[in-house]
Amino acid sequence: MTGCTGFQVAWKLKQSYLKCPTPSPQLLTHMMCGLASSTDSMHFSTYNPSVPKICGEICGFRIHGQNVPFEAVVLDKSTGEGVIRAKEKLDCELQKEHTFTIQAYDCGEGPDGANMKKSHKATVHIQVNDINEYSPVFKEKTYKATVIEGKKYDNILKVEAVDADCSFQFSQICSYEIVTPDVPFTIDKDGFIKNTEKLSYSKERMYKLTVTAYDCGKNRASEDVLVKISIKPTCRPSWQGFNKRTEYEPGTGSLALFPSMHLETCDVPITSVRASIELETNHIGKGCDRDTYSEKSLHKLCGASSGTVELLPAPSSSANWTVGLPTDNGHDSDQVFEFNGTQAIKVPDGLVNTNLKEPFTLSVWMRHGPGSHEKETILCNSDKTDMNRHHYSLYVHNCRLILLLRQDPSEAENYKPAEFHWKLDQVCDKEWHHYVLNVEFPTVSLFVDGTAFEPFMVTEDYPLHPSKIETQLTVGACWQGGNARMAQFFRGNLAGLIIRSGKLENKKVIDCLYTCKEGLDVQLPEEVASAVKVDFNPNQSSLTVEGDDIGAFDKVMQHISYLNSRQFPTPGIRHLRISTTVKCLNEDACVAVPDAEGYVMVLQPEEPKISLSGIDHFARSAAEFESQEGVTLFPELRIVSTITREMEADAESEAAEGTDDDPTVQETVVSEEIMHNLDSCEVSVVGDELDGEHESLEVDVSQLQQRALEMSSSNLGLVITGVNTMANYEQVLHLIRYKNWHTEALFDRKFKLVCSELNGRYISNDFKVEVNVIHTSNPVEHANNAMVQPNFINPVHHASVDLSGHNLVNAHQASVVPSAATIVIVVCVSFLVFMIILGVFRIRAAHQRSMRDQESGKENEMDWDDSALTITVNPMEVEKKEIDAK
Repeated sequence: MTGCTGFQVAWKLKQSYLKCPTPSPQLLTHMMCGLASSTDSMHFSTYNPSVPKICGEICGFRIHGQNVPFEAVVLDKSTGEGVIRAKEKLDCELQKEHTFTIQAYDCGEGPDGANMKKSHKATVHIQVNDINEYSPVFKEKTYKATVIEGKKYDNILKVEAVDADCSFQFSQICSYEIVTPDVPFTIDKDGFIKNTEKLSYSKERMYKLTVTAYDCGKNRASEDVLVKISIKPTCRPSWQGFNKRTEYEPGTGSLALFPSMHLETCDVPITSVRASIELETNHIGKGCDRDTYSEKSLHKLCGASSGTVELLPAPSSSANWTVGLPTDNGHDSDQVFEFNGTQAIKVPDGLVNTNLKEPFTLSVWMRHGPGSHEKETILCNSDKTDMNRHHYSLYVHNCRLILLLRQDPSEAENYKPAEFHWKLDQVCDKEWHHYVLNVEFPTVSLFVDGTAFEPFMVTEDYPLHPSKIETQLTVGACWQGGNARMAQFFRGNLAGLIIRSGKLENKKVIDCLYTCKEGLDVQLPEEVASAVKVDFNPNQSSLTVEGDDIGAFDKVMQHISYLNSRQFPTPGIRHLRISTTVKCLNEDACVAVPDAEGYVMVLQPEEPKISLSGIDHFARSAAEFESQEGVTLFPELRIVSTITREMEADAESEAAEGTDDDPTVQETVVSEEIMHNLDSCEVSVVGDELDGEHESLEVDVSQLQQRALEMSSSNLGLVITGVNTMANYEQVLHLIRYKNWHTEALFDRKFKLVCSELNGRYISNDFKVEVNVIHTSNPVEHANNAMVQPNFINPVHHASVDLSGHNLVNAHQASVVPSAATIVIVVCVSFLVFMIILGVFRIRAAHQRSMRDQESGKENEMDWDDSALTITVNPMEVEKKEIDAK
């Protein structure tokens, strides 16, 4: 505040001039306060009644001091009256008091004022009074506090405001007030807030109060302050800040699951904490999100060499022995087959050639339970006829997994291991497990979910007696050749049943086959890495965290994340569970922390659309079909995969198009081409099956092998399998040729191509191709050709005419009157011209149609191949035949 309005001070001072007594100055001040300015003044006078006036006059005053905001001015020289006034506005908040010295001087002697006399210095004290210029201001923008329900507090928190005025009266905060009505809180003059009743967490979890303040001059705070009081339930040991639902967007890497979570122990002293975090994914096919390629393809991706045979492939034209089995009817995982105790399949003869003298590997995914007193066969190789001998089999009996290996007949009938028994909880727990058996007779190693297990019992037996009976390999039961029926049926689910002959799987391949593409991950902060121990299970679906520092423990939990590395993960819920064990100094008062349960919601990925395009209709000569090379079916095939993204519309473009007024136009669809692998392409015949006696579909096997692809064929078509790029599949499909060495009755043939990714999860469009056979007339040279053609007729040889794919036969020539030779010649020439014009017209029409398809985004076109079509017209030949006929 600025202070002192005009103050007057009567200053009486005895003067001392020439010939006058030496003065004895005295100073008397009196101040009247108000607003001070540069015109404000303090009046004073100097006099001595006993000294004559002739002693002199007062000519001026001098103020001594630095940066003194005052000046002194003479009002009456004869009386010595003057005024002190402020040169600028005074501010009490900057300086409450001013002290300086002042000195008077006379006018001196003579006209030039020589020998000027000065008075003694007098001290001036000026005090600046305050006005209520400022309002209270709170020290904090927001105040927060947390209280426990059911308690009354004498003091929850304190708010504090300050006032910038300089005086005690105006700078003091006299009272506070809660502005928010009807709240169970009160505030005293010192700013302490307390509750007026017991608070309930179930009734209100947080109160928001608006508080103001008043100074002693009744000025209200310039801005009220917000006070947040959170109600905490009665302390129960638990995980705080745990979000039950966490959404995961595919392709975003790792996602922190518990970024704000901490363990509430209610101030109980603890010695250690151990938490187990489990990620449950049982809703997904075989237990977690794995690549859904076929098991045979996965073996290759994991590093297994050739030699693997898939006994439970997805049904197809080339692998149709699993057609009758019930499946999971989905493509979220590898194909899963159900066996209900009445179903089994026979594996085609020659598909598997397992010799016990060589090592082999047997692997399978199995879900089974509960146990049964009867044998349940997974895989069995037994006599096809006459007898019921089991050569080798894998079966379940009383929650035991048993592998039977009977020696083949040999010269020495030695007693050797024949049955290997493993007693496993996994066999009957109704969960998916991965089993791998490495067999190197007489040794067998079992890996369940990547963990090795030793057999608890091995029984021995003699070799089988010699026999020329062929064997039958079955899945889901065992064939009884003597009774000609199935027995020992399996009840449960099987998938990915593989036999690999000649080699054993190493641990690296086994772990790769079992490892999930999704799981838990944690990046330990350096400052807590040594204080907390973290252990994972093999497939990273669960981990344990253990430590004795609760702060470090919380930090590690906050860094646990979910990761899914699949390009197209399976959408759905993954349940989470946290189980906690706390050890305390006093075991009787140990903390019991309830389990925390939540889930990760994996959102639907942007699914790819696989498009096949190219020439879908063309014609070739019969000679090309009958040639050694045959006819290329997909010469210009193009495989493209796109995804459709929904993106927010650009604000500027919306404004330009005037869409702001339309609330429904908020998103735009964008198509984006992406690259990913294919795992199969199937070429099938549309219509009659292939007749192996005169037609075939062929592809260069060496080109397949270079790209690690495999092919199987039948009279229905061929299937190319193997995980590889779309570009490699394109190159191989370009090489597929159709050959037919008896085309006399063939006019056209139709084929269909379908490609898929992730074991059929994403399937392309049906790309259909129709090829037409052009039957051409052979030019004939007649011996009787002595007649010379007229000069005006130019013979036309090998005129190429496009017939638009129509099937042609040798035309019968019409008869004419032999005496009308000229007419015949004209007719023949006209026919030739007509055929040429027709061919040109069809070529132009095909070209225009192709251009239209390209402009409309279609790649289908008509390929007219007229290179092999030859028509030779000899008018004289026609005339000669007509004459002969007559």
